[in-house]
Amino acid sequence: MTVTITAFESSPDRGRGLARDMRVRWALEEVGQPYEVRLLSFAEMKEPAHLALQPFGQIPSYEEDGLVLFETGAIVLHIASRRTGLLPQDEAARKRAVAWMFAALNTVEPPIVEHSMALVLERDKPWFAARMPMLEQRVDQRLEQLSRALGDAEWLECGFSAGDLMMVSVLLRIRSSGLLSAYPNLEAYLARGEARPAYQRAFAAQLTAFERSRAER
Repeated sequence: MTVTITAFESSPDRGRGLARDMRVRWALEEVGQPYEVRLLSFAEMKEPAHLALQPFGQIPSYEEDGLVLFETGAIVLHIASRRTGLLPQDEAARKRAVAWMFAALNTVEPPIVEHSMALVLERDKPWFAARMPMLEQRVDQRLEQLSRALGDAEWLECGFSAGDLMMVSVLLRIRSSGLLSAYPNLEAYLARGEARPAYQRAFAAQLTAFERSRAER
């Protein structure tokens, strides 16, 4: 069985582990599944060969023995469902872990991405100063709710799961913003995720790919 994923040839996050292929790399490392990576330029991402795998011209895509998937939630859920290590054995806990995956992507990530994109694309706009408090309030609302749900627990559901993998991946996007500082339990949660050996291996692989592409330019 050969698994191949696609990733940026030169990631816009400059090797900080924020590109979405990181989530898939991490999941594969957690379950001990070897994989190959096909690096793509921005131009190649819009060509027919990649659009046949990822119709929106994004990364990552996932190929495994004729199966082609896109969207990180679907890919990570497939990996978690097929191999042990990312979902609890208890059926009810397993379903709750999947619910946390959806919560990470559908509830927590959207205001975080909107906030992040405003910082990058709207800083010079006349409405930026007035708009940012609203965006920060939306992020803070979700962080407060997540902090309350996590409480003093180590992970969201019966040990580390795919739900935690996705939630940590989302929270990483605002680590440098200072918005997490009001929630020490979320900061500690994020640190636990980053400390996992599988995360460290995935991060190192993604960083190596970025550094190699930069050296070749």
